[in-house]
Amino acid sequence: MNVTAIKQQVKRQGRYSIFVDGTYAFSLSEIALLESKLSIGRELTSDELKELKQTSADDKVYNNALAYATLRLRSTWEMEQYLRRKQASAPLADQILNKLSIMGLLDDEAFARGWVANRRLLKSMSRRKLLQELRAKRVPDDIAQRAVTEDQTDEQSVLVDLIARKRRQARYRDDQKLMQYLAGQGFNYGDIKAALEITEEL
Repeated sequence: MNVTAIKQQVKRQGRYSIFVDGTYAFSLSEIALLESKLSIGRELTSDELKELKQTSADDKVYNNALAYATLRLRSTWEMEQYLRRKQASAPLADQILNKLSIMGLLDDEAFARGWVANRRLLKSMSRRKLLQELRAKRVPDDIAQRAVTEDQTDEQSVLVDLIARKRRQARYRDDQKLMQYLAGQGFNYGDIKAALEITEEL
């Protein structure tokens, strides 16, 4: 068996189709192609072809994981779950997790800090709620606690602003419903009562 053509793919320009004896056999990313040292005319044994096809499959999983990691920061657990869904073998999953960590694309410390900062921009919630969300992402508890503790947001101001906004909605003009909503955002009863008193004085 001979490699008869190596063609850059049109839709995925960073990937190359490999043809063996005139027929498409598998594809590789540019990096994987360079590492394989394949060239037109190279002879392949059946075992070599089988190994290269496995390399192709592993290469696709890695590149998909890379794309998944670059869409937004991911916790290590999220990436582990992604690789499990892609049915990556344990050795391949470990290899990919290690590569992404070295590249700085998988870092639970950075993920936790980024999560807190983004949630603060998008939604008013308590530190307790933020901690719950980080735990749901399986961030190690010490890292989650540190990220939430380092947050300098004035929680009472957040709560007062949130109450003022919710008061504009008819269903939250009832104190009981408003308090239930605020409790669902992780604020404790004492803080809610104090913030309600402040808003009544404004």
